[in-house]
Amino acid sequence: MTSVAVTGIGLVTPAGVGAQANWDRLTTGVPTAATDVRLAGLPVQFSCQVPDFDAEALLGNRLAWQLDPVAQFALVAAREAIADAGLDAAAWDASRVAVVVGSCVGGARTAAEQAGKLREDGPGAVSAMFLPKHLVNMVAGIVSIHCNATGPSMVISTACASGSTAIAVARDLLLNDRCDIAIAGGAEAATSPLYVSGFARMGTLSRRNDDPAGASRPFSAERDGFVMAEGAGMLVLERAADARARGASAWARVLGCGSSADSHHVTSPHPEGRGARAAAEQACAQADISPSEVGHVNAHGSGTKLSDTIEARYIGDLFPSAITTSTKSLTGHALGAAGAIEAAYTAMSLRHQAIPATANLAPQDPEIDIDIAAEFTKTSFELAVSNSFGFGGHNAVLLMAQ
Repeated sequence: MTSVAVTGIGLVTPAGVGAQANWDRLTTGVPTAATDVRLAGLPVQFSCQVPDFDAEALLGNRLAWQLDPVAQFALVAAREAIADAGLDAAAWDASRVAVVVGSCVGGARTAAEQAGKLREDGPGAVSAMFLPKHLVNMVAGIVSIHCNATGPSMVISTACASGSTAIAVARDLLLNDRCDIAIAGGAEAATSPLYVSGFARMGTLSRRNDDPAGASRPFSAERDGFVMAEGAGMLVLERAADARARGASAWARVLGCGSSADSHHVTSPHPEGRGARAAAEQACAQADISPSEVGHVNAHGSGTKLSDTIEARYIGDLFPSAITTSTKSLTGHALGAAGAIEAAYTAMSLRHQAIPATANLAPQDPEIDIDIAAEFTKTSFELAVSNSFGFGGHNAVLLMAQ
């Protein structure tokens, strides 16, 4: 099957603004979680926030004012990815450029802010910009408008698998000749009191208020939940042959994508990991490769008790030669953006032949018997997998190669 090349990467995450800043932070193995003043007084008072993000400097005062942070993150990341790919949005055939963005909730901060205005001051206080800033489809709409893309434009929402699913959909658009360039990824800005309170009530968040940096502990025996994060990861995708024809270099190639539904429970994964395994097997079958050839897995690895155990069991069975990491230990869990951010990290790992650390691993859960990178690891591998799983039983797996 024709492969799709990742020719551009743009990142706005708790690890920094820009792809290089992200990789530099990943090499340190230092977590980004810290006390969040917006969450003062809540049961969970910390998150992973994007540092030093000056929307007005990056986008201009007027545009920054018009956008919720979720769209700000997405647009800044998309523009970086386009520049990284060596493309000029003003010069390309806009009708052949698609935008596919994954997001769970869209403009979360705007929704909370405007709900407060309605409650306190009545309907006349609600902003006329409420819906354009809040609606989840506007994340893709803003990227399309400001990046001159008039091809297919859509938002994919498959919970925490959204970013990966968006990349898979974009790949399908390219392979079916619906576009020649796809701007694909995910964005989220839900580190707000409402969403943090909701996840805390479900018991899915770490409660280590006295030790935020040590809170995200995927695969550790001492894990007690995930850490909320925000950000965006955007990739420019092209058919590999087209990228070669224009002399573009690729971070990596997307060889296969798998997706499935657990059809089991609204929040818990299938106890045998059937859906995750099925998605991974689909991705490998598309690429006509044996799972035993995969050298690296960027795990979903959220840090919740049940999910990590089930995921590790499937990884050990299907990818016995792989070194696994969870970059959520460093950047937290950015919900609908997580899969796209981790796909970008997987592509960067392939380029650099290095695997970021799983921070806070010690002591590793004795029930988890897979090879996990406890520190930044230089190694050699040709194939890598990025896992993303979400509430509702959504599973998405991307298979990437050098």
